[in-house]
Amino acid sequence: MTGSVRALARGVWGSRSGRLGAVLSGLVVVAAVVSLVWTPYDPSRVDPAASWAPVGTAHWFGADRLGRDLFSQVLVGARTTLVVAVAATAIAAVVGVGLALLATLPPRPVSEGVAHLVDVLLAFPVLLLAMVLAAVYGGSRWTAIVAIGVGAGIGLGRVTRGEVRRVLGADYVLAARAAGAGTGRIVRRHVLANIAPTVWVQLSLILGLSVLTEAALSYLGFGTPPPTPSWGRMLAELQPYLTLRPLTLLWPGLAVVLTVLGFNLLGDGLREAGDPRLRERPAADSDGAPHAAPAAPAPPAAPAPPAAPAPPAAHVPPAPAAPAASASAGLMAGAVPRARWHRVRGEGRT
Repeated sequence: MTGSVRALARGVWGSRSGRLGAVLSGLVVVAAVVSLVWTPYDPSRVDPAASWAPVGTAHWFGADRLGRDLFSQVLVGARTTLVVAVAATAIAAVVGVGLALLATLPPRPVSEGVAHLVDVLLAFPVLLLAMVLAAVYGGSRWTAIVAIGVGAGIGLGRVTRGEVRRVLGADYVLAARAAGAGTGRIVRRHVLANIAPTVWVQLSLILGLSVLTEAALSYLGFGTPPPTPSWGRMLAELQPYLTLRPLTLLWPGLAVVLTVLGFNLLGDGLREAGDPRLRERPAADSDGAPHAAPAAPAPPAAPAPPAAPAPPAAHVPPAPAAPAASASAGLMAGAVPRARWHRVRGEGRT
């Protein structure tokens, strides 16, 4: 297991997109961990004297209308976003893989019913589901986590169901059934191991989706409640001052964009590491065509030997004249002389 994880990590780091995604995602993780032990200021402390403080050594990202340090809020917002994204992704993994197994393994009526239920639930957007749950149970971090996890898990189950069917129809699974292996053993040893690459890629995309959804919920007032900082709520609070202080909206917006981009690029790296056909090829030209290896120079052609003089034409004696054809030969050839008519005097016969 450890060897396969190391091989996967090497494959991701060997991809340009995977390497960039790992760096961006790592920056978010570092910011979240640092916020646990240090921030320049208390992110919720109001300081009227520092209202709209510019970017500088005192406030690296400036301050908002109430004098709260924006850099401290961005650091703590990274922690809030990462907690919601990771927890929602874990719920999505359990829900998605569970639905995929229920839609393929049980008896046919049950599996078909689950499959149709998944198709129906896909019609409900994740954001709408989260807003409904927040309206019923109140806006909180756990409401956002459950709503995002369940909504994303339904989509994951729809994607994973086809992979589970493919694995269950493989020859080695049929051989395991013939050998007496139970359903639980087949799921643990064959199904989960073979659908893992697809699930990992989808989970990396769900991480990015969770970041966007959490920011949208907080922006609309259904996410993490104050005073806990959140990137979405920072955007909502600073939006009225967009024309006056546009730089203040740059930091939370840039944090959301870079985080989502990092998780998506990490998913591309996982996909390339799991599929050898997508691994990077040799360097390409500016137009995308790969460089062709220079052709080896052809050896110089050897000089042709001088042509031998043609032998003199042999003297052919003239053929002797054919002898005159005999009369019989002439007759046989059809050279019959024209008959001549003679009038016999007195009788009129020829």
